Amino acid sequence: MAAQAFTADGVDVSLEDIAKRAGVGIGTLYRHFPTREHLVEVVYRREVEGLCQAADELARDHPADVALELWMQRFVDYIATKRGLATSLRLLLTTNSTLFSDTSGRVSGAMRSLVEAAAASGKIRADVDASDVMHALGGIYSAPNTPDWRERSGRLVKLLMDGLRFGARG
Repeated sequence: MAAQAFTADGVDVSLEDIAKRAGVGIGTLYRHFPTREHLVEVVYRREVEGLCQAADELARDHPADVALELWMQRFVDYIATKRGLATSLRLLLTTNSTLFSDTSGRVSGAMRSLVEAAAASGKIRADVDASDVMHALGGIYSAPNTPDWRERSGRLVKLLMDGLRFGARG
């Protein structure tokens, strides 16, 4: 519930609203998350974990190129949440939080495994570097936050996949 609240309303959403959405009292929320930053940190860790688990599940259940595309669409959701948390994430970065050292590389590792599997299967170009794909997706983060942001981001993922598939051998 907190991730949805941050995505919809940004980091300034009231903790009372988050508690209400979760169906708990504000006291219960504060017992589990004594500060807003603690709640943000837990939400961010869960988002990273969910994104990384999705890579494994999608790779197991879909052809390699489809798994990659579905994961990139899921990455857009992750970006939406991250945008909502941006102010607090910057604050956590300036503290000695282990958040970024603990999660660093996990998302790019998930991306790399999906890109490498799709390239090995011949479903995308063999000369694709996962870090280039990650940089392309990162551009979505900096796109203006307009009402059509999510729709536009979905189209950009499809465009990126078209480029990755162009010239593939399979």
